[in-house]
Amino acid sequence: MPEPYIRIAVPADEEQLAALDRATWSTLHAVSPPPEGPFFDERHLPEDYLVAEAGGQVLGYVRIARPTRLAANAHVLQIQGLAVADDARGQGLGRALIRAAVEEARGRGARRLSLRVLGHNAPARALYESEGFAVEGVQPQEFFLDGAYVDDVLMGRRV
Repeated sequence: MPEPYIRIAVPADEEQLAALDRATWSTLHAVSPPPEGPFFDERHLPEDYLVAEAGGQVLGYVRIARPTRLAANAHVLQIQGLAVADDARGQGLGRALIRAAVEEARGRGARRLSLRVLGHNAPARALYESEGFAVEGVQPQEFFLDGAYVDDVLMGRRV
């Protein structure tokens, strides 16, 4: 397979992105399953997604969007989703997507990039920390997943 490259999503990616979302969903990293409807909608625009592609196959994505529509925090962008296909894991694709998200945020004029991660998702937390994100807050036992209470961890970094 050719070397993956990262680009902004286009509407034609919708089917592959929706399939990737369904295939990778678990309570390790998300509180609810992907919606049954379209992947893109008025709140989830193609330009909010960076996709990793190789040989015409979408192997992963990261979504970057504003956390609110308030003018007072227009300088902040937030990672609101990250997925890597099972057969593409362990090859540095998640790290490449995070780095691309930081660069994209910088290019869009953001000063900060934040994210939320479930407390029990140790691999993701370690990845984010290794890329300069720091824990900025914890909401203890914010979610009840698979019979256990799980913390919601807010992380962020300057871009």
